[in-house]
Amino acid sequence: MSPANLLPRLMSSSATPGIERCSRHCRKFIPLFRRWTRVVALLGGLTIPLSAGCSPIYVIRAAYEEGKILWRREPIVEFIADPSLEKDTRDKLELVLAVREYARTVLKLEVAGSYATYSYVDRPDLSYILTAAPRTELKAYTWWFLFVGRVPYKGYFSKEDAVAAAKELEADDYDTNIRTTAAFSTLGWFDDPLLAHLLKYDEVTLADIVFHELFHNTLYVKGAGNFNESVANFVGGRAAIEFFRARNGEGSAQHQRALERWREELEFSAFMEKLEQALAELYSRGISVGEKLRLRENIFAAAQEVWKKQIVDRRWSRFQSFPKQPLNNAVMIQYLLYLKNLRLFEDLYESQGHDLVRTMDAIRAAVPNGNEPFETVQRLLATRSKNAS
Repeated sequence: MSPANLLPRLMSSSATPGIERCSRHCRKFIPLFRRWTRVVALLGGLTIPLSAGCSPIYVIRAAYEEGKILWRREPIVEFIADPSLEKDTRDKLELVLAVREYARTVLKLEVAGSYATYSYVDRPDLSYILTAAPRTELKAYTWWFLFVGRVPYKGYFSKEDAVAAAKELEADDYDTNIRTTAAFSTLGWFDDPLLAHLLKYDEVTLADIVFHELFHNTLYVKGAGNFNESVANFVGGRAAIEFFRARNGEGSAQHQRALERWREELEFSAFMEKLEQALAELYSRGISVGEKLRLRENIFAAAQEVWKKQIVDRRWSRFQSFPKQPLNNAVMIQYLLYLKNLRLFEDLYESQGHDLVRTMDAIRAAVPNGNEPFETVQRLLATRSKNAS
């Protein structure tokens, strides 16, 4: 229900009934407000920090922006019922409903009301995501937030604010990187809507994003940002493959595109991990900071040239911008946030008989034991391999 439609219902010729209706309406926002105070680093970049050192203005702005998105939600089924809706938009909205149903019934993800509604933001980009790292160390600068622990990124609602924060970190000798984000998850605190700007993506990418965000609702390990994004990336890629195989058939254009997308994701993940190893080796050497910075530029340039040659014959490549992108440690951190150890999850998937549900169940059962989650999955895989042999 839109605000314009709601207002007349709160008015009445009789003051008492009107006040009572308004009271009932306002009371339903009390739990909503309580949830807002818990939405901390939950938006895939949109963060609402509650630590003592955070700016109250930032908290208020974040709550306001999230509130607008939630207030504007409308059921997708109502949009689909509009006969004037363009076919491409209708097809993608129907796809999202099919994805969430597949996630709920087949993959057993925690879907609730997420992606059953449609909303929008009144600015070109959802938010601006800042990452940072020391100039001679591949270690993410982290921000601490209540309920979710340390997070290797922070979201801003204006580019100016993100740039100002980046400059402060750069003054302390940190590399920084600012990017935009396409989607978010509130980890089940709210029923996340489909944001209008996601409809610009092709079907496979859109499905991948929705599966990714829905997995955040299902599993989120406190203080393990790299693990959370990487495992959700794995689930998004693999789920899209299985979804389009079931929906469009083995070998269909969408199924093939999803397979190609995931293969390239694995390939680039392995490539970035090799680059990470080369940089880590350089940074561990007992040479001056100036020499490390000089030599890392050689490593970056060589890596970009190798990747450029690796994809030169490909008509389409998801990571085709990498050879032209200015690189630093913060950019590396951003890539590794989503690409770390993808092969590990793929190997576990293969050990589970290519059963995605069993793989996700095994991960969910293993990681909440308080240990480092990547190491936990590695031990899980080793146990599976030992039992199989």
